[in-house]
Amino acid sequence: MNVNSSSEPLRVAILAPIAWRTPPRTYGPWELFASLLAESLVGLGHDVTLFATADSMTAGRLHSTSAMGWSEDTTIEPKVAECLHIASVFERADQFDVIHNSFDFLPLTYSELVRTPVVTTIHGFSSEAIVPVYQRYNATNNYVSISDTNRHQRLRYAATIHHGIDVDSFALEPLPDDYLLFFGRIHPHKGTAEAIEVAKLSRRRLVIAGIVQDQRYFDEEIAPHIDGDKVTFAGAVGGSEKHQLLAKASALLHLISFDEPFGFSVVEAMACGTPTVAFTRGSMQELLEPGSGFLVRDIADAVDAVSCLSTLDRQAVRKSARRFEATTMASQYSNLYREVVERRQVRGHERTLF
Repeated sequence: MNVNSSSEPLRVAILAPIAWRTPPRTYGPWELFASLLAESLVGLGHDVTLFATADSMTAGRLHSTSAMGWSEDTTIEPKVAECLHIASVFERADQFDVIHNSFDFLPLTYSELVRTPVVTTIHGFSSEAIVPVYQRYNATNNYVSISDTNRHQRLRYAATIHHGIDVDSFALEPLPDDYLLFFGRIHPHKGTAEAIEVAKLSRRRLVIAGIVQDQRYFDEEIAPHIDGDKVTFAGAVGGSEKHQLLAKASALLHLISFDEPFGFSVVEAMACGTPTVAFTRGSMQELLEPGSGFLVRDIADAVDAVSCLSTLDRQAVRKSARRFEATTMASQYSNLYREVVERRQVRGHERTLF
């Protein structure tokens, strides 16, 4: 392959997680990323093979070793399924110009066994305990951070590339309802209880949507407030229901208590013209421009921000989401692929000479 030609298609393997289908029916942010990237790369003319569950959907090629995601079929042993899934990519490494790892740290342990270069999107660090694996392959891998704030000081990065979405699949809603929306994992880190508090102090209805990731937290701090009127629980939603919830909300409450690497729901809300009220943590300063929402320090600030929602132009909020087009993301990854493939070819040529 002549990588000097920017029009030459690349053979790209995208390794998606297999907790959920790609794209996910409801929850599954890493699977969503893999899907959006794969489809956009196909649109750019690349030869894309998506390694995902057998019920996944793609305009490219699909390779599967697992019928369904292990979160959707409890008869599947997760670690067994994941090992077979990862191995299936690297066993076919010579069929691709580049392997894109969207699976976390385990595939890194295969990366030096093949000549095909590997690009790894680091979606975040579940704990400091996994960082040594990234450090071990720091010199030979190509790490991509999904926000500047999510970069680990001990790692070397090839690029920061923000996630992208299909903005045009979300409709602008100029006349929203009066409810506030919490959309995400129901977990203390995501601020569900804080969203309830802000909604009550603001005398606004709150709709909660998302998977219950911490059952005790839900039972003790969330469920007692759900009355079907002031606070309602929609559960995990996807598709048109998700789009409608985001579009009709007067604002998204994203009162996180951790440094979130990225926030798909924030960008998706923006695409509908729905502003976000977010605590100033993690990537929020990179996602929210002035006029697209409010960055706040505490509950009192959040209540004040809710009272100012009418000052924001929802068309301007949607315009801000254009920074996160999936096609832009795919173009940035495509350029990075060409760089790493060319570097690998140059190094291979040098080894041949000596």
